[in-house]
Amino acid sequence: MQIDAIDSEILKLLARDARAPVTQVAAQVGLSQSACTRRIQALEASGHILGYAARLGHRRLGFRVTALVDITLGTQVEEDLARFERAVAQIDGIVECALVSGGQDYRLKIVCRDLDDYERLHREHLGRLPGVVTINSSFVLRSVPTRAEADALFGQQP
Repeated sequence: MQIDAIDSEILKLLARDARAPVTQVAAQVGLSQSACTRRIQALEASGHILGYAARLGHRRLGFRVTALVDITLGTQVEEDLARFERAVAQIDGIVECALVSGGQDYRLKIVCRDLDDYERLHREHLGRLPGVVTINSSFVLRSVPTRAEADALFGQQP
């Protein structure tokens, strides 16, 4: 499915507020409610919209430490990568896992209550992941607000 300017605007609006009523989205992009609903459904069916989720305030929920963890595995064999990914998916606190290029194989984003919680997670889980050769952790000091995802992809409105 090729997206046009109206689809891009719909994506921007939903990226900013996924709970926006279809009537509001339709009015902002100049479509009827039914036409807008059909476009949203098409964007979902084509995989342009993968889902809807709440963005959680980790700090407000008591998760005050965010770690970015680089992992290097002993091999790059597909079965080993898959085994590692399955194991990572089972660990609470890991909110992102990306296979990356460069000196490491994976980058994890982990949220924890405090440094003691991170140390426990490291000891009980990270150090036991299959195939791990090195673990290098960095801690986020401050998160910098960024633009909505669709704005970053398609540009902001004038």
